[in-house]
Amino acid sequence: MPPKPLLTLRNKLGFLPLQARLTLWLESLWYRSRPVPWGLKAGALLFSVLIRCRRWFYALWPSQALSVPVIVVGNITVGGTGKTPLVIWLADYLSAQGIKPGVICRGHGGTGKGPVLVSETSEPFLVGDEAVLLARRCGCPVVAGRKRLQAARWLCRKFPCQVILSDDGLQHYALPRTIEIVVIDGVRRFGNGRLLPAGPLREPAGRVEEADLIVSHGNARAEEWEMNLTGGRAINLCHPRQARSLDAFKGRPVHALAGIGHPQRFFQNLRDAGMEVIPHVFPDHHRYNEQDICFSDDLPVLMTEKDAVKCFAFARENDWYVPVAAEIDEKFGACVLQLLRNRMDGQKTA
Repeated sequence: MPPKPLLTLRNKLGFLPLQARLTLWLESLWYRSRPVPWGLKAGALLFSVLIRCRRWFYALWPSQALSVPVIVVGNITVGGTGKTPLVIWLADYLSAQGIKPGVICRGHGGTGKGPVLVSETSEPFLVGDEAVLLARRCGCPVVAGRKRLQAARWLCRKFPCQVILSDDGLQHYALPRTIEIVVIDGVRRFGNGRLLPAGPLREPAGRVEEADLIVSHGNARAEEWEMNLTGGRAINLCHPRQARSLDAFKGRPVHALAGIGHPQRFFQNLRDAGMEVIPHVFPDHHRYNEQDICFSDDLPVLMTEKDAVKCFAFARENDWYVPVAAEIDEKFGACVLQLLRNRMDGQKTA
C-alpha cells in the first residue's frame, strides 16, 4: 500500500482545478521518458515559427535604450528555477556596493496592468504574488507592469535608480537589456529538450549560450555559477515575530502547501529537514481561500513565502511559511559589476 502522504496527494489531485491537473500531466511528459503526442509536436513546430518571427521583428526594430542599465534575470523553461531569490540577492549585493537598484516584474497572477508601485502591503491579487514578495525582501522600489519597458521608464521617472533588475523578461524583447542572466534548474535542466507545448522550453536550448551569465539552481556544470536556496526556519503567519527552526517540526507530520513552479522541490526540502510531509499541490500563482489551507486535524501547515503573501488575511495560529535565500559565490556579484562597468564604458565611447 502506498504511504499515507502519497494517498493524500492523490486525493488532493482529484479536487485540483483543470489547469493544475493539465500542468502535472504535461510535466510528466516533459521530464520523463514518455512519448509526446503528435498534436503537441505540431504545436511546438508552430511555436518555433512564432519565436523566429518575433525575434526577427525586434531585431529590425529594437527598442531605445533606457537612461540606466538593465539586468534581466530570466529562464528559458516553464516553471520556477529560482529567478526571484536571485533578483533579491542581486538587489542586496548592489545596494551593499553603494548602487541604487530598482526592480520591475510582470506581476504574474495579478489582475492589474500597471505600472504600479508595489509595497509589502499591496494586494497580491492585483499586483501579483512575486511582486509583493520582492517588495517585502528587496529594500528598493519595485514596480509591476505587464509591459516591462513601460514599467522601467516609469521607475526611472519616479526614483533615482542607477540600475534596473528585471525579474523574468528574457523573452520580453521590447525591453532593452545590458546584461542577461539565465537561471536553470540544475536537476531538471531542459527536460526533453522540446519547445512548448511538447516540452518545457520557451526558446530553443541554444538560447542559453547567448546570455552573459548562466546560473544553475544546484548541480552546476562547467561555465555555470551554482546557486542554492537555503531556509532553516519557519515564520508564523499570524505572529510574524514568532519563528521556529525547522528542527522543531522534525519527525512530525505536517501539511505542506505549494502553488509554485516546482512544488516538489519545496516538499523535498521539508522531507530533508526530517518532516513527514503531506503534500498539497496548487497551480502556480493560485488564488488561495480559507478552505485551501484549512484541514480537519491540528497538524502544522507549512507553505512557501510566495504562497503566504496570499494567505495572511485568513491564516490560523498553526500556519507557517518558510522563507528562502539564495546562496551564491560573492565572485558572481563581482562578475556582474565588472560586466556592468564594461558595457557602460563601451556605450560612452561608442
